Amino acid sequence: MIPAWHPHFDVWAFVFVVGFGYAYTIRRIGPYLEVEGPLVTRRQVALFTAGLASLWVVSDWPFHDIAEQRLFLFHMIEHMTLALVSAPLMIAGTPAWMLRRIFTNPRFFPVLRPLTRPLAAFFVFNGILVGIHWPEIVNLMVTSGIYHFAIHALLMAAAIVMWIPVLSPVPELKRLNPPLRMLYLFAHSLLPTIPASFLTFGKEPLYRFYAEAPRLWGIYAITDQTLAGLVMKLGGGAILWGVLVVIWFRWYAYEQRWEALERELRKES
Repeated sequence: MIPAWHPHFDVWAFVFVVGFGYAYTIRRIGPYLEVEGPLVTRRQVALFTAGLASLWVVSDWPFHDIAEQRLFLFHMIEHMTLALVSAPLMIAGTPAWMLRRIFTNPRFFPVLRPLTRPLAAFFVFNGILVGIHWPEIVNLMVTSGIYHFAIHALLMAAAIVMWIPVLSPVPELKRLNPPLRMLYLFAHSLLPTIPASFLTFGKEPLYRFYAEAPRLWGIYAITDQTLAGLVMKLGGGAILWGVLVVIWFRWYAYEQRWEALERELRKES
C-alpha cells in the first residue's frame, strides 16, 4: 500500500526559495548589471523550471515516500534523477552572468575551482555516488530525516561539480572541448557498473531496511534490488549517452559549418 499523504514542508520551502531566488535575481538584480544580450532566454527558463520540477517530483509525496519506505527501486530513481536530470537542467537553465556571481563568489571559488577540474570532478561524484549506496549509509538514510536531507544535498553538490566540465558557460570554470566532454561522459557511464553489478546480480538483499519493508505491488526485495541496479547502470548510462550523442551531433554540425566557411573563403580568394 502506498504511504498516506503528508506534506513535505522542507521540499516545498526549498523549491520556493530556489524558484523565487532565480526569478528575483533576473528581475531585480540582472537589469543593473552590464549583460550582453538578453538577461535570460525562454529556453533557459524552461530548462531551469524542468530541472526544479523534476527535483520536486522525486522529493515529494508519493514518489519520495515510496522510495524511503517501500522500494529501493524508487530510491535509486530518485538519486539518478537528482544527479543526472535535475542538476544539469538547472545549470543549463541558469544564465551565465548569474552562474558567474554564484560560482566565482570568494567564499566558494577557491574550493570549487579545483573540485571542478575533470579528474577531480570524476572521482568526487563517483566516490559519493558509490558511497551513499553503501548498505550502512542507506539504512541510516531511510531512518533519519536529517541524515537523509544531508545526503541528498551532498549528492546535488557532487552532481553540480560533475556537470560543470560539460555545461559551464563561465570562463573561470572552463568547459571541456567536445571530444574531451564525450570521453568524460563515457568514463562516467562505466564506473557505476561496479556497484550496479552487486545490486543486479546479488543473491541476497543488501539493505536490511528494504528487505523488511512492506511489499508494494508484489515486488520482492531481491527483485526490487535487481531493478534498482538496472536503473543505476542502464538508466544512468542512457542519460549520459544521450548527452554524449547530442554533443557529438552539435560538434559535427559546427565542423561542417566551419569547413563550408573555409571553402567559401578559398573561392573568394
